[in-house]
Amino acid sequence: MNMPAVERTSIGFDEASPSHRFAADLLAEADIQLNGDRPWDMQLKVPGVIDNALSRGNLGLGECYMNGDWDAERLDELFYNLMRAQLGRRIKPTQLVYHSLRARLLNRQTAKRAWEVGEKHYDLGNEFYAAMLDQRMTYTCGYWKDAQTLDEAQEAKLDLICRKLELKPGMRVLDIGCGWGSFMAYAAEHYGVECVGLTISKEQAEFGQRLLKHGLPIEFRLQDYREETEQFDRIVSIGMFEHVGHKNYREYMNVAHRCLKDDGLFLLHTIGKNIANTATDPWIDKYIFPNGELPTLGQVADAAEALFVVEDVHNFGADYDRTLMAWCDNFEASWPVFKEQFGEQFYRMWRYYLLSCAGAFRAREIQLWQFVLSKPGIVGGYTRVS
Repeated sequence: MNMPAVERTSIGFDEASPSHRFAADLLAEADIQLNGDRPWDMQLKVPGVIDNALSRGNLGLGECYMNGDWDAERLDELFYNLMRAQLGRRIKPTQLVYHSLRARLLNRQTAKRAWEVGEKHYDLGNEFYAAMLDQRMTYTCGYWKDAQTLDEAQEAKLDLICRKLELKPGMRVLDIGCGWGSFMAYAAEHYGVECVGLTISKEQAEFGQRLLKHGLPIEFRLQDYREETEQFDRIVSIGMFEHVGHKNYREYMNVAHRCLKDDGLFLLHTIGKNIANTATDPWIDKYIFPNGELPTLGQVADAAEALFVVEDVHNFGADYDRTLMAWCDNFEASWPVFKEQFGEQFYRMWRYYLLSCAGAFRAREIQLWQFVLSKPGIVGGYTRVS
């Protein structure tokens, strides 16, 4: 990845400088020391890191890390401490005002721009993701209630969804944002349903052709969700709503409403944030998930209003911490295979992504919700599954 060099100033190692003192005092509130000797302490390698972080927020901090300008043995713990202390809410870098306004005012998730995340993130290569993920290639939060391994946690999550949807043989299921088809394959194998999956990733669609060779009744469609018009007995969307954007939430719900039969169920699985009117993290937006946006609980409910009855809400966001740490372990173990292909800066970028997100979930700064929705409401109520 080619990244413009981060500007380096003469300030950084001078412990008497105002910016260094301010940062040191602030980090102390999160039990983090500059050049301390604990695994979660920041080790500054060059001048300029502090000023970049103060002026450009996580964009500056992340780019400095990618360049090797600073390090921490336990990035996940560093970010846990930062976010648990809610320091980010107290620093508003002036250079990020434009990013915030742009995210609020523009529709960055139009049908045309929706393909960007597929090209930049999901099309890194099926071999790369196969090495990092579980054996089914499930790129969403596992369910660790009774699981000991990543494979067990992901299979438990897939089965949980099938049971929540009350799947029965012969049903047709639409999977909006189907990834590599792990849910569709599992549901077809274990519950006897037929599945249609929508993806904007060419790599994922190509991988889907391999599943067809196993004779499973599943279909991959390389298309935007807004183009779908067929009706289905059930709809599932696992980890795709984060790419929809607040200006499109209502349209997304309208699509799900028109595609779901009147007696059907819709399960929405999405990461969410605690506070509305907060912009997408600029580093994540630039390097990992372009045009992504996390919804709040209220935004999901507002988008579903008068279209669906919310039958059930289940939060197991703490399980994403363990999932991300398992992915990072797999990534580290397989890195020698991909080192020459991607390079050192990608390695540091990917570690920063996985471990900073693990810290955020550990701090409960972000959540993972599963909603079960019906069109008219279930007479007598919905039976909770866990």
